Amino acid sequence: MTLSISPIGTVVGGRDEAFDDHWGTVTAAIELDSDQFSPEALAGLADFSHLEVVYHFHLVPEEKVETGARHPRNRQDWPLVGIFAQRGKNRPNRIGVSRCRLLEVSGLTVRVAELDAIDGTPVLDIKPYMSEFGPRGEIVQPLWSKELMGEYY
Repeated sequence: MTLSISPIGTVVGGRDEAFDDHWGTVTAAIELDSDQFSPEALAGLADFSHLEVVYHFHLVPEEKVETGARHPRNRQDWPLVGIFAQRGKNRPNRIGVSRCRLLEVSGLTVRVAELDAIDGTPVLDIKPYMSEFGPRGEIVQPLWSKELMGEYY
């Protein structure tokens, strides 16, 4: 099977380093690649309040990719959990997914808030967030993950 994924754009602004917490005050822009897209690609997007952004953790070196289990944030008081039971950046394909607030669409620029991607991050896809795609039923998650996310935004 051949898989070909190319960035559609790049994160511009916001943070230039990936810190674990306090993403709530971060604003940035996603600049679409003008060789691939015209502003028409963003028509109607401004009618949504939130987006899902898929991006590549481009600064994670191949040798730092994890495929087994680890303690989230290396905290020994949290359980040893597999890479697919956490949302860390050192994932096998180094793909991140973030929900963020849409602030403005102008030309090929999408301004957002609370996007946990850094300046220069390759963006693979942008999707409008629709509540119907959100989880149905009760959400269950372990206590350590709630602690981890306590100051994330």
